[in-house]
Order: sequence, then C-alpha cells, then structure tokens
Amino acid sequence: MRDPFTYRLKKFLLGSPLNRHSLSHQRLKKRYALGILSSDCISSSAYGSEQILVALLPAFGLAAFTLLMPMTFVVIMVLLIITLSYRNVISVYTQFGGAYIVSRDNFGPIAAQIAAVALILDYIVTLAIQTAAGVAAIISTFPELAPWKIQMCAAVIVFLAYGNLRGVKEAGRAFALPTYLFVGSMFVVFGIGIFRELTTGLPELDPRSPGAIEIGSEQGLLSAAAVFILLRAFANGGSSLTGLEAIADGVGLFRSPESANARKTLVMMSMILGTLVLGVSYFAHRILAVPYEDETPTVISQVASTILGDGAFGSAFFILVQTATMLILFAGANTTFSAFPIVVNYAAADGYLPKWLTKRGHKLNFSNGILVLSGAALILVVATQGSISYLVAFYALGVFTAFTLSGLGMAKYNYKNREGNWRLKFAINGLAGSLALTIVIIFSIVKFTEGAWVVLVLGPILVISFLRLRRRYDAEKNALEVRKELERALSITRHDVTVLVDSVDLATVGTIRYARSLNPRSLNAVHFVIDDRRAEQIKREWMSSHSVDDVPIEFIDCPDRRIPNAAVDYAIRSTQKSDVELTLLLPRRAYRGFLGRLLHDQTAEEIARPISQLPRVVATIVPFDVERILQGQVREIVSVEPEKAKAASNPPVRTRSNWLQSSEVISHYQESMMPIGSITWRKRAHVTGKVTAIRPAAMDSAPTLEVEIWDESGGVTLQFLGRREIAGLEVGSTLIAEGMVGEDDGALTILNPSYEIRV
Repeated sequence: MRDPFTYRLKKFLLGSPLNRHSLSHQRLKKRYALGILSSDCISSSAYGSEQILVALLPAFGLAAFTLLMPMTFVVIMVLLIITLSYRNVISVYTQFGGAYIVSRDNFGPIAAQIAAVALILDYIVTLAIQTAAGVAAIISTFPELAPWKIQMCAAVIVFLAYGNLRGVKEAGRAFALPTYLFVGSMFVVFGIGIFRELTTGLPELDPRSPGAIEIGSEQGLLSAAAVFILLRAFANGGSSLTGLEAIADGVGLFRSPESANARKTLVMMSMILGTLVLGVSYFAHRILAVPYEDETPTVISQVASTILGDGAFGSAFFILVQTATMLILFAGANTTFSAFPIVVNYAAADGYLPKWLTKRGHKLNFSNGILVLSGAALILVVATQGSISYLVAFYALGVFTAFTLSGLGMAKYNYKNREGNWRLKFAINGLAGSLALTIVIIFSIVKFTEGAWVVLVLGPILVISFLRLRRRYDAEKNALEVRKELERALSITRHDVTVLVDSVDLATVGTIRYARSLNPRSLNAVHFVIDDRRAEQIKREWMSSHSVDDVPIEFIDCPDRRIPNAAVDYAIRSTQKSDVELTLLLPRRAYRGFLGRLLHDQTAEEIARPISQLPRVVATIVPFDVERILQGQVREIVSVEPEKAKAASNPPVRTRSNWLQSSEVISHYQESMMPIGSITWRKRAHVTGKVTAIRPAAMDSAPTLEVEIWDESGGVTLQFLGRREIAGLEVGSTLIAEGMVGEDDGALTILNPSYEIRV
C-alpha cells in the first residue's frame, strides 16, 4: 500500500519512524541528561542576578549592589533545601515523579491538578522567557538585530520544536555541548576575574549610562515600602531556581538505574547553578553592572566584557561567551520539550486532559504535547513582545507552587510510611514545602499587578476545566461498561469475520453480537499491539468476560503504530486462499459535537479506507452512540451502519514463503538456521523470526496457543497444544524454534516445537 502524501512528508522531515520496541534505547546517559534536563536551571543564572537588580536599583540606588550578595545567598539557601527535597522525591518515585505524581498519590486528584496547571503554565512561560533571553544575548552582541527580536524568538521556538519532533535522543545530544560550553566559558571568565581582582583590580562601570534603568536614592531598609521592594527582589531572584522540577519529571528518560542516575544529575546541576549565580552576582556587584531599559546589554554580558577587556583575546572570548550564553538559554528552552509533554501525559492518562496527549508520535515522543507547548509559547512571546521583565511576573509562581506540593507531599509520605531515616527526610521536605509556600504567597502579593494576577485567575479556571473533563471521561466509561443483561447474543456460524478490538466494553460486545448475526464460518477478534501494558489489560479483560468467551482473540504486533497498515497486512494474510472472504468489523464509538471530536480519536475511517483496496474483504464500521446513553435515551445498540469496502483490481501483495511443496522425506535434525520461506512440509525446520501474532484458544476450547513468526522471507505458525500462554513471550519478541513442519487448514505449521525466546 502506497503511503499517503502527509506520511511521506512527515517521514522526509522527521526521518524513519522508530520501532516501539526500541523505546528503551532512547534513554539518556547522565552526560546527555545533564544537557537536556538541566540546561533550564543552569541557564537561569544568566538573568537571575539581573532581575534582582531590576527590583533593587530604582528603590535603593547604588546600595542595591550591597544588598545583591545577601539576596543571592538567600536564593542559594533555598536552592539547597529544594534540591535535598527533590532528591528524596527521586529516591521514592524511581520511574516518574515530580509534583504531579507526588500530589496525586499523597493529596488526591484536586491537588494533582493544581500541580499540573502550575507546571503547564510554568513550562510555557519557561520556553518563552528562555527564548527571549537567548535572543537578548544575540542582540547584546549585535545591537543592529534589535528590530527583529520577535521574529528571531519565533524562529527559535519553531526550530526547537522541530528538533524535538525528531526524537529525544537527537535533541539531548544536540543540547549537551552548549551546556558544557557555557559552564566552561563562565568558569574561565570567573577565573580571569579573580586573577584580575587579586592583581590589577577590576574597573567599575558608569551606573548612569544612557539607557540604563533609573537609579533611585538610597533609603533605609525598615520601612514598609523597603520591605516590599526587598521581597519583590527576592521573588525576581527566585526565577534562578526554575527547572529543578524537570529531572524529577523525567526520571524515566534516564538509563538504568534511573533513580541513581537522576539523583547524581540533580546534585551536579544544583552545584553548577549555585556556583554560577554566586559568580555572576559577585562580579556584577564588583563592577556595578546595571540592567538596561531595553534589556540589552545584559548584566552577564557586561560582566564578561569588563573582565575580559578590549584586547584581541578578550574580544574573541567575549563572542564565545555570548554564543555559549545564547546556546545555553536556548538549551534551557529546549528542556521544556522534555518536561511539558511528560506532565500533560500524566494528566491525560488520568483523564484530566484529552487522550490524544498520551500518544507517542513518529519518533516515540509525545509529539502532540510538543506542538501544544510550542504554539502556546509563540502566542505568549507575541503578546508580551518578548519582554523578559514582563515574563518574569508569570514565571516563578508556577514552579514554586509545584515545589510546595512536592515538598509537603513528600513530608506526608515520610510521616505516613516512617521508613529508614524518616524524621530527617520529613524535616527537609516539610521545610522545603513550607519555604516554597511562603515564596508563593510573597510572589502573589508583590507581583500581582505586574502580571501574577493572570496566573492566579487562569489557574483555578484550568483546574476546574481539568476536573470537568475527568467527569466527562468517567461518564463515557460508565456508559460503555459491560453489563450482564447486555453480555450475550446468539451464536450462528458461517463465513469469516474478524472484530478489531481496542477496548473490552459495550461497543465491542455489541459488535460481537452483530458479527454473530452474519453467520460467520469463523469468528475472531484482533488487537493490534502498540502498547504492551494495554495489550495485557485487554487480554485479562477478554479472558475473564463471559460475553466473548467463545471468541478467540489474536494479538498482532504493530511496532510502527500504523494500525491501518497492520489491518491491511492482516487482511491479505487471511484471504490468501481464493475461496476465502473476510469481513472486518470496526467498532466506532460516536461522540457528538466539538467536545466529542476534541476528546477522542476518529480512527475507524482511517482503517477502513485502505481496506477498500483489497479484493474479497469488506470493512464494516459499527457505530455506537455513546451520547444517547449519556442522555439516558438508550441502553443498547440500536443501529448498525455498515460501510462496505470497494474491491480493488490490483491489491498490494505481501512477500510470502514458498510453503506448499510436497512429497519430501523426513530428514535428520537440521543444525543450522534456515529462512522461514524455505521450510517444507514433513521436513524438520530450525528457524528464527519476530513474533507478530499470538492466538490463545477460547476459554471453552481445548488449551491451545498459536504463535506466528516472520522473517524477511515469510512466516510460519507454531502450534503449542495443551498451553494457553508462554511465560515471557510477547509480540515483537525474537523466537527461535525447531520442529517438524506439518499442515493445518492448508497452511504450514510446526507442532509443539522446542523453542528459545531472545529478548
């Protein structure tokens, strides 16, 4: 079957699709994880100290530089406490953690949705502000590019989205180098700065240069207004701590042992961040680096330029530092493309966001989440004109809300379970949660008029919307629940019918009922496996449901997640004999209105369309109106609208082995492997292939398990009598089998072979 143009275009842009069985190979080593997950936090050092000065200078004048260092030490203390708290989170939640999972498990769904909303908003703002800061670094070096600021921000976001759509591994490797380049270059700058400080001394800049922000008059620290300004400066400095959540959210992206590798990366990230923030603040204080009204040149660029000087080496290395700063900020923006899709996947899997956010895309990433994130960030950049100072007002409120829920949730967990050194862990997590809550309150007050009100208003609206979506999904699930009065229908046999199964619910049972009314010669069910855990769940529900206990179900591997192609492949194999006709029944759960289309996939038509190219195959869509059940109008299937596929004169043909040879004598044991396509009847065969289908017999039949394996030359069925399952066997596994080739219903079969499963 020829791929549609849209798929060919996707393949051209993103490369060949990844096999779902290679997901474990997409895990990150620590050195790459530091680049892809830590760059957001590390890059915050490029503007955290500057934002403290933005708040202090207009109120305290040059005394702000004296206050900068104590304020920086307070921020680093908060960094230490929250790092220890998240280290505990990773120790407990060894696959996927973060504020959402911790809140859900310890406080319930409402707190979890508060965490989800906080993180979703924070990651959108992070992408926008990191991109704007990176563009500001470019403009600090090349001021003539200032009129193109918005266009440059948009181009960077689109480029980052494209890179992440190509795959997690590729994005991680691409952004690992900038992280190390930035850290290394800044350490060189700090080293030169310390040397010059100890020898010739560092020059001071003119704090009243044209374009610099207004320098206020010095005042005391005890007035209410002064305290308010100090709190606002601290809130600005808290933006340096954003990104700590990303590693806890992405523990599952690490290579095994995931938890240990994540903890080491978290500690390394925090140490680097603390050193950079301290260094930038110290030298900004030492040379009197003042932020500018148009945000360029940045404080970090002034520090680097002053320390390096105007010589040939200094000018060249300054460009390197600015390049590294730009790249680390863009790498920090890139971190959100790993963290945001994971968070929305958690919420969607729990039913609080549309289910299409849980699907893996062409490169095994959550591509829908990537597209949503990039679109929202583009809107925010345009709305704020890429202003860092304005975006900071939205920034730390969300992430400190997540810190609060994570810290207090882990404190509750430690108090409840009381394992090991729980008192110390309880104290650390309780302190981290309480401190983060205090910062949230401070931020809400001092930043309210600067834009925090948007988050405070939008947050509750989104939480309520998430909860309403969950109620909707629950109502639909209840409507499709199999009930005893609707379980069974009369069985009549005639021609071949197969029901495609993606859930064991009332719609599937109704389709089975319709299938029996067609008087099939044989009735089967097929599930195309794109998620192993989902397949196991369907298998358990199918084998335990009396409504379908006389219908065998087959599990067929679909490693590239293209179900329409898998359905065509199945239909071709099932109709190899010229006297066989096949009806494929596709249950379609019908949901009305815009909300129904938003919350659910419409894949039945996509499967039926390519089936229309095949002869002797009929695709029938069996609609099931869920909306009428939700409204209490009907309790069973009332209509069936089959859509018959059209026969094509030139159907696609799958490669087949030369099976039907005869009159061969039985040979001795075959030592070497042979292609499956070369095996012959009544001759011993020793073959290896990928398991593409597993067919356990129905519950009321004699125990039998059929396993279909294929290699490049063809396929063969292995039949195991007296067994319903084989431990460790799943679709996609590599199976080595040896035995005598027989025949079953015209197809070659190896009966009760000896076998070995290769992982």
